[in-house]
Amino acid sequence: MTEGLMLILLAPRLPEDVVAAVDAFIAEHGLSIESRRWLSEPRTSQDHGACLEYRLVGDAIDLAILRQKALALGQQQGVDIAVQEDSPWRDKRRLVCFDMDSTLIKAEVIDELARRHGVYDDVARVTERAMRGELDFKQSFRERMAKLEGLDESVVTEIAENLKLMDGVERLMFHLKRLGYRTVILSGGFNYFARYLQERLGFDEVHANELVVANGKVTGEVREPIVDAERKAALLERIAHREGLNLEQTVAVGDGANDLKMLATAGLGIAFRAKPLVRRQASQSISTLGIDAVLYLLGHCEADLEPVSG
Repeated sequence: MTEGLMLILLAPRLPEDVVAAVDAFIAEHGLSIESRRWLSEPRTSQDHGACLEYRLVGDAIDLAILRQKALALGQQQGVDIAVQEDSPWRDKRRLVCFDMDSTLIKAEVIDELARRHGVYDDVARVTERAMRGELDFKQSFRERMAKLEGLDESVVTEIAENLKLMDGVERLMFHLKRLGYRTVILSGGFNYFARYLQERLGFDEVHANELVVANGKVTGEVREPIVDAERKAALLERIAHREGLNLEQTVAVGDGANDLKMLATAGLGIAFRAKPLVRRQASQSISTLGIDAVLYLLGHCEADLEPVSG
């Protein structure tokens, strides 16, 4: 049975030898190029990177194996290679859900809070235990929160006001809003910071953990429900159902293991500048460009995107 695929090639620049290597990769796997087009300006776009989109056809394609081999080739060539089914839903996606820390912003906020409170090493040890599998996310979150007890709210406000946005996030949000997508933050971080981003960038809704403050101090308490991996995936499904959307119309973007279930639930799951484990398990990944490269994976052409005003 002949199947259709989309292969999207991304990098700051795409010289001829890199394109030739990808063409050879396509041929080696028994695929034919039905069409090819530049979503960016040809070869390179100084501001937003280069993107070449292939429409492919082939017989009996093992998509999971092809994606792993494409990931390996991309790492070898210093590019991103995303392989998707040529789905009829591709131009009908309407909901985009984002992790926050290290995805929309360049920091892990809980680390910044801990650093300012003088407990960074203690918090890092809890994080390490969680990474070794000794604690689940909820346990590690409670332990880390307890160590923030007594932190002055003024420090929290200062950190919020100085958050460094991820490269390309303002451009991405401008176009997603203009194109009619619903945008949501689903974060295992804190609503204090997610709401700040909502006000600054225009997200339609946010779901994150509450940073409990009383009498001007962080209490160290945790309020249920904690937004962990399972809750992120469940919230994505719930929002899609509420909006009358098929799950194939949803997109999720994140960087950590806590995002994997959300990425797997969405019609298009994108690991952004992610850890190696997450890149391997996610169906798509972006590592070489800013987060506005999500627009390319959604099939939007540079020529169709209006410049950001002001």
